[in-house]
Amino acid sequence: MPIASTNTVGEIAAEMPNATREFEKLGIDYCCGGSRTLGEACAEARISVDETLERLQKSMVARPLPDGQNWQDRPLADLIAHIKSTHHVFVREECPRIEALAAKVVSVHGKNHLELLQVQETFAALAEELRVHMMKEEQVLFPYMFRMEESVLAGEPAPPAMFGTVVNPVRMMMQEHDGAGNALRSLRSVTNNYTVPQDACISYRTLYDALRGFEADLHQHIHLENNILFPRAVAMEAKP
Repeated sequence: MPIASTNTVGEIAAEMPNATREFEKLGIDYCCGGSRTLGEACAEARISVDETLERLQKSMVARPLPDGQNWQDRPLADLIAHIKSTHHVFVREECPRIEALAAKVVSVHGKNHLELLQVQETFAALAEELRVHMMKEEQVLFPYMFRMEESVLAGEPAPPAMFGTVVNPVRMMMQEHDGAGNALRSLRSVTNNYTVPQDACISYRTLYDALRGFEADLHQHIHLENNILFPRAVAMEAKP
C-alpha cells in the first residue's frame, strides 16, 4: 500500500505486517495508539517523518516476519484461533514465570532497588487484568464473532447478542487494552527502559529480558485485535 504521514499507525500496521518491527524500534505505539496518524506519532516520538517513511518502505520488501501474513485477508475465525493459540497461550505461560522471577529478584535486590517493588506490583496487577480480559474474550466475544461470521458467509442475519451490538464489548476491550498499554509504559519508565544495574544477577537480567519480551508480544497481541479483528467484526455486523 502507498503510505503517507496522513495514514494512521494502525492502518499501516494492519496492511504491512513488517511495519510493526520498525515501530517497535522507533518507539511508536501501534497498538493502543493506532488511531494516530503517522505524522502525529512521529512528532510525539520526536523523530523524522521522512526517515520513518523511508524505513517503512524498505520494510515492505524485506523478508516477511514468521507471523507476517496479512490477516486482513483471512477469515475472522482463523485470526481468532491464532490470537488464542499464540498470544493468549503466551500470556498464560509467561505471567507465572515473570511473577516468580520478580518475587525472587525483589527478595534479593529489593532493599537496594526500590523500583523492583513497583515492577512487581504493576506486573501482578497487569497479569490479573489480562487473565480476566482473555476469559471474557474467549467465553463471550470471540464465540459471538465466530457465529456472526458463519451467519454472514451463509447469507443469514447475524445472531442476536446479549450485548446488543458487537460495538459495545469491543469498546470495553479496547479500554482494557489502553489500561494494559499504560501498565507497559509504567514498567518501561520505572526500569529506565529495562536497563539493569551493575550489581544485577542473572535472575535480575532474566526478569528484565522477560518483561521486554512480554511487552513486544502484548503489543502485537493488542495490534491484531484493535487494528484488525475488532474493526473487521464491527464492519461485518454493520453490513446490510
